[in-house]
Amino acid sequence: MNDHGPSVEQDEGSVVARAQDGDLAAFEHLVMAYQDRLFRLAYRMLNNRTDAEDIVQETLTTSWRSLPMLADVDAFSGWLYRLATNKCLDLLRKRSTHAETITDPEELRFTAESGSLQDSSGADPADRAEWSAQQGELTEVLNTLPPVQRACWLLREIHGRSYAEISDTLKISPTTVRGTLARARQKIAEGMSQWR
Repeated sequence: MNDHGPSVEQDEGSVVARAQDGDLAAFEHLVMAYQDRLFRLAYRMLNNRTDAEDIVQETLTTSWRSLPMLADVDAFSGWLYRLATNKCLDLLRKRSTHAETITDPEELRFTAESGSLQDSSGADPADRAEWSAQQGELTEVLNTLPPVQRACWLLREIHGRSYAEISDTLKISPTTVRGTLARARQKIAEGMSQWR
């Protein structure tokens, strides 16, 4: 590290340790590394840009305040995802049964075939139209999943979290994670069957 913040060579645990000691530059480095990922998770969970932005802000504020109590600096990533996911689930519990829907599939930037985020801006018009239709369909299917299934699928398929991390985040057993994820995958596969 230097006086201008974390160096590229340092591992995340070292950056977290510096942030725990009150190093604002180190925490800013962590914010930059995670804010977009947390936003994508929250947006897909909540289907509302403003709510997702609020959840990210709350998560990062909570993490800054609670960071000194984090015992294992290498557990930061899972801890941060747990904070964000639980804040999303709390908000979903407070909402009415009429969930809002995402109306702009461009917001997702997800390809069903590869399971990865992607920018379609460079595609030809026909590919863009097909991509947009796929995103719309995926959005509709995600909106039908119960919150815990949606969380399991997003954490595993989009954010690459392990079954153990998802189990810890959602406070359910790894076996339950597997079953919940299987049901989510089945519903998504059924909903996306026309794109196979």
